[in-house]
Amino acid sequence: MKTIFKNCTLLDGTKDMAARENIDVAIENGKIVEIGSINPSISDEVIDLSGKYLMPGLINLHVHLPAGGKPQNKPMKTTLLTKIALSSAISRELVLKMCHAYAMQGLMAGVTTVRAVGGLDNLDTRLRDKINSGKLDGPRILAANFAIGVPNGHMVGSVTRPAQSVADAVKMVDELKSQNVDLIKLMITGGVMDAKVKGEPGKLMMKADMIKACCDRAHGYGLKVAAHVQSPEGVRCAVENGVDSIEHGSTLTQREIDAFKKHNAVLVCTISPALPMAKFERETLGISEAVQYNSNIVYNNMISGSKTALENGITVGLGTDTGCPYTTHYNMWRELHYFEKNVGVSPAFALYTATLNNAKILGIDDITGSIEVGKCADILVSNSNPLDDFRALSQPYMVVCRGKIYKEPKIEKYEKCEYELDKYYD
Repeated sequence: MKTIFKNCTLLDGTKDMAARENIDVAIENGKIVEIGSINPSISDEVIDLSGKYLMPGLINLHVHLPAGGKPQNKPMKTTLLTKIALSSAISRELVLKMCHAYAMQGLMAGVTTVRAVGGLDNLDTRLRDKINSGKLDGPRILAANFAIGVPNGHMVGSVTRPAQSVADAVKMVDELKSQNVDLIKLMITGGVMDAKVKGEPGKLMMKADMIKACCDRAHGYGLKVAAHVQSPEGVRCAVENGVDSIEHGSTLTQREIDAFKKHNAVLVCTISPALPMAKFERETLGISEAVQYNSNIVYNNMISGSKTALENGITVGLGTDTGCPYTTHYNMWRELHYFEKNVGVSPAFALYTATLNNAKILGIDDITGSIEVGKCADILVSNSNPLDDFRALSQPYMVVCRGKIYKEPKIEKYEKCEYELDKYYD
């Protein structure tokens, strides 16, 4: 039996997409099987989508599943919380349930695929496997598990393990391979909260020899490497030593541009966590003047780097870095708006970037990312046209993930988060 979505306006996710009215889309056994004008058989389920917009499910390239981005006005004691979370089998199961709840929060908001780039031990691959086996509902997950860093580096003590030496870092790659991860995550520079003085965000912390050794070992396993990078020096060192995906990024000179092209690397833009740190009142977040100063550097440099990358034919993807304060799993749609508004792309290009382009970055564009016959039925349906206003995606009419239909999905939102973010929408 097929399910036929009748009379929708189709946004197919391709680069040159244009709205196509009065289109029918049929799915069966989790796949898209027909697109066009479809005559249902007596056994088919028909869902009338007159006046609705049907598009591919969104793909978020940068999430941290152990956190939900809830509003907070002081730094969390992440090292202590991580020790407690991993202290027993019971606590691990509770954290796994929490990660699943956050993944479902994103799915109900239309995110049908996520790339988890820094979690607690092996919980992300465990959750992925439970979803893939059908034991749990959830989005498609590509998981890195814990990130590899250096002593006193970014997020050490929570989602990052510190390597004491190059050999130690390579052993971590081996361990992650044994956990059947989908990629490797490195923490190459510091972040805004790691900087000690004004003007020092994104200090290079992992040396070139460790970066290269990790990338070489990962590539030998057929795994790509993503890296947290927030400075020009970090971008240069990462790409020149084998990193495939620069997360966040910074300004780019011709040297970095050439390195991106030589190594076929990509940039993942994550404006969502930078905006609150740079633009909110400091009291709202409980941050210092120096942190906000450095956050503005990161925010502006990330936008500049994304613009330069696109101007030079470098692939740019989108993610939210969910887990940071005020950066939730349900607000991927805001990242599309920020990308359009700040980087200067068209709404159609922003939607393409968050769907088919992100799928290409993950190497799964033959599976998902666009509305095409033969691909997975990963679908987002909105009540109005997102290309007119991305707020159309803030509450989906329907979500379909690998063929499972969620009608009028419920999203538990954080009122304070929405109130503060809405101030900076236009």
